[in-house]
Amino acid sequence: MLANQRREKIYELVQEDGSAKVIDLARIFKVTEVTIRQDLEKLEKDGLVIKEHGGAFLKNIKDQVQAITLGHRENTDKKELIARKCMEFIESGDSIILDSGSTTTEIAKNLKGFKNLTVITNALNIALLLGAEPGIDLIVTGGEFKPPTLSLTGQKAADFFKGINVQKLFLATAGISLKAGLTYPSISDLVVKRAMIEAADTTYLVADSTKIGKSAFASLGALSLIDYIITDNGIEEKHKEIFKNNEIELIIAD
Repeated sequence: MLANQRREKIYELVQEDGSAKVIDLARIFKVTEVTIRQDLEKLEKDGLVIKEHGGAFLKNIKDQVQAITLGHRENTDKKELIARKCMEFIESGDSIILDSGSTTTEIAKNLKGFKNLTVITNALNIALLLGAEPGIDLIVTGGEFKPPTLSLTGQKAADFFKGINVQKLFLATAGISLKAGLTYPSISDLVVKRAMIEAADTTYLVADSTKIGKSAFASLGALSLIDYIITDNGIEEKHKEIFKNNEIELIIAD
């Protein structure tokens, strides 16, 4: 991996987790701690992170958490379309899991007015959106807090799903590719995503078309883990064929 590619992946990790330690980054990228420190110095010089002893953290993360806002807000119009399309697959009386993420947050905004709906989530911003809704029985997982995504992650979050069965999961992702499958910036999320999939009868992957054909750092597994993908009409024909060949039903929001 070239230095600029490694720095890009390091920044993705810091964006996802809020901070990163030199010792952990050196292990992940299989380089020396000196190399990682040089990478962090370059990222700090570019105004992306702030170095601290033993690692670095994301700029403005405290303000973001206090404002309860997500850092990734690109392609909001596409995400809103996808969220509205998801309403066709949710009924009053359902039990669902809402993964953390900007698209699933848009789904949560559309759930007001549902009756007898059970929602399980690892996203604190979604919990605040739905917690006072009279028709929704809201359940929040435990786990380690990730400030940029306002989410709970790690093994404790995954353990919450043991023995739980729900009808539908609305799963987020950072990148989708034929080779790497479903990918995420943070390794700590993988165990949570797997546990969510195992707990659900049907898995809907919700992702705008810009994520298709891209790969993030850590792979969850093959596309066969999901049953449906709900995306926008910006999807390319070659990517439609990939889902067809993997027997995944494609649902386009327009």
